[in-house]
Amino acid sequence: MTNTDAGYQQCLSPSCSARFDLGTVLFACPNCGSLVDVRYDWDKVAVPKALRAFDDRRATSPATPLGRLDLSGVWRFRELLPITAPEALVTLGEGRTMLQRADALARQLGINAGQLHLQYEGFNPSGSFKDNGMAAAFTMARRLGKPRVACASTGNTSASLALFARHTTLANGTPMRGIVFVGGNKIALGKLGQALDFGAQTIQVHGDFDACMSLVIQSSERLGLYLMNSVNPFRLEGQKTIIYRVLEGLAWEVPDWIVVPGGNLGNTSAFGKALMELKQLGLIDRMPRLAIINATGANALHELYNEHNLRFNNGDVETKLIDGYFAKMTSDSRRAKTIASAIEIGRPVNLIKALRSLEATNGVVRQVSDEEILCGKALVGSYGYGCEPASGASVAGLRLLLQDGTIAPSDRVVCILTGHALKDANVTVDYHTHGNNELANPPVATEADIDAIAELLSE
Repeated sequence: MTNTDAGYQQCLSPSCSARFDLGTVLFACPNCGSLVDVRYDWDKVAVPKALRAFDDRRATSPATPLGRLDLSGVWRFRELLPITAPEALVTLGEGRTMLQRADALARQLGINAGQLHLQYEGFNPSGSFKDNGMAAAFTMARRLGKPRVACASTGNTSASLALFARHTTLANGTPMRGIVFVGGNKIALGKLGQALDFGAQTIQVHGDFDACMSLVIQSSERLGLYLMNSVNPFRLEGQKTIIYRVLEGLAWEVPDWIVVPGGNLGNTSAFGKALMELKQLGLIDRMPRLAIINATGANALHELYNEHNLRFNNGDVETKLIDGYFAKMTSDSRRAKTIASAIEIGRPVNLIKALRSLEATNGVVRQVSDEEILCGKALVGSYGYGCEPASGASVAGLRLLLQDGTIAPSDRVVCILTGHALKDANVTVDYHTHGNNELANPPVATEADIDAIAELLSE
């Protein structure tokens, strides 16, 4: 069992470092406005001495008291995110994903056989990685007695929130109500359809994701909605488990690189936190390097990190530089724009936590064009995996890092595929049927005649 008294929240700013209990609803430090972390007194937690101890749980029978939790790829690792008692954890079977060895794709990219793996989060219940975080965030919403949960979304967050809200009730039996804010036409229809189908109240705002994010934060403060975006630190606790499953898929060996798309930077932040904790606990002996891939049309991290030299500096972040950068974005009326709607975010809320992850892992940041993203997506699809456009940024970024020599063909690399191919099916069809795209596979029209079919197939 896990001692849940071990958890607390702490301000990320080293000049403040205010500490709060887990039951305090916080999306920013009330003293200084900085982001907050969920942290643990590990001496109070029964953490296994080696990660291999988690192997046994994969064979647990669902009929046992904790068996349902062991079917979850989040709560199977519950000692590493001890936020409440096991019997109170919320699960829909999220995180039942497997690391895929991708030798054919590796050959295409020029990577040695056995060295490229894809972590395909599209197998989650709502079809994206967001379900990992929602399992933890809904657990806390239930613990706190919050009947109304809300998010701003470019699509995947709204789908995941709507699904979990439909399945979760408070301890007194009150059903949860999901509320999602989406911006204009800035949401893929497949993702919007999920939110509508699962019964969430969908508010379509005249504005982009950043406008929706501002509104949902105001709504949480004024109307008492429980915010489910990744500024909620418990979302990141759930998303940490993607790293655990990556390591599990590699027989608990640490890869050289983990490549991930960068949007609101929740995964970047969660991955770095997971790795820092595992290193602190002595469960890994070295850190992999993170490569964060922005779209050129939504590249705040790339510009701040590579062009303005913004760094975490052990928590002493140059916030005036960030404020000035975003102020100029406003004055220039510059907004995020990319075909990869899941990472179409101009002002990533987890920017500072992402900088911490980059510092801890000696990470790098790159940007890729929409054309490169679509080519990366098509490459994944052509080898039988499929992914949403944002995931194509991982493979496009890997291509770039191989070309510039940052990643070597002999390096062991894991690319994170964040969502299912059917999330943005219209983008896939457009790629294959319009224009002269590199990997286009358009349908071929023919008469309804067996001789015509025979002739076509003989070519």
